[in-house]
Amino acid sequence: MVSYAAMLDVPRHVVEFLARLPAGHRRRIGTPKSSRALGPFRQAVLVLRWFREGSCVHCLARDAGISQATGYRYLHEGVDVLAGQAPDLHRVLAECRQQGMNHLILDGTLIESDRVAGVHLNAAGKEVDTWYSAKHKAFGANVQFVSAPDGTPLWVSDGEPGSVPDITAARSHCLPALYKAAADGLPTLADAGYQGAGIGIHHPFKKPRGSSHLRIHPDTRTRNALLRSVRALGERAAAELKERWRTLKRITLSPGRIGAIAKAALVLNNAWR
Repeated sequence: MVSYAAMLDVPRHVVEFLARLPAGHRRRIGTPKSSRALGPFRQAVLVLRWFREGSCVHCLARDAGISQATGYRYLHEGVDVLAGQAPDLHRVLAECRQQGMNHLILDGTLIESDRVAGVHLNAAGKEVDTWYSAKHKAFGANVQFVSAPDGTPLWVSDGEPGSVPDITAARSHCLPALYKAAADGLPTLADAGYQGAGIGIHHPFKKPRGSSHLRIHPDTRTRNALLRSVRALGERAAAELKERWRTLKRITLSPGRIGAIAKAALVLNNAWR
């Protein structure tokens, strides 16, 4: 075997921020001092390497000199303490109003994962894969996110199976809070997949299915173009999270953990900023 030195391209204050979280967790659960295979700082490095590089856990465990099982346990613990720091949507909306924002952007993304067993009956009574997204033609979880007008990610939801459409996931996790924000003068812009979301959620108009012969009125086309141009910056939110925390491009853990992983990535992203 050949050893080599490497640098983790993450600001040191992010590592120190993360290290304080498992240290506090260990104190809360009464872990005896020096009883862990890794200290909080080295555990933070392991977790950040997984988020930043998408490395396999057994490689991270080998580099840290611990077993694969311990590596997974430390990784899950790091994800949990980070996800516990994720911002609450109501607080995020209140801060946005205080900062004078004139709108927010709602969008969804599929965070891919390995295929897992699980089927259910869809609305047509057909048996389909629960975690398969027909829209993206991939397996994973649907995560909703709210971003600032400049595309800065502000909040992410829990993960829903990939077969769940954006509008259904949004109704479960964020639309009630966004209705209240819109009533207070903070509307939300979304794409055409959210048609029918409700008052205060502005989206482009699309022709009903089976009406391809109809022409959209010029005023409606202009409104659609303006909405798309304003909300285009919102596409940066998912891209920023996925490019900075590359493990979000494909999760090899249980897809049921994707929501917590996305929230943890948002907390890390806020600390980086």
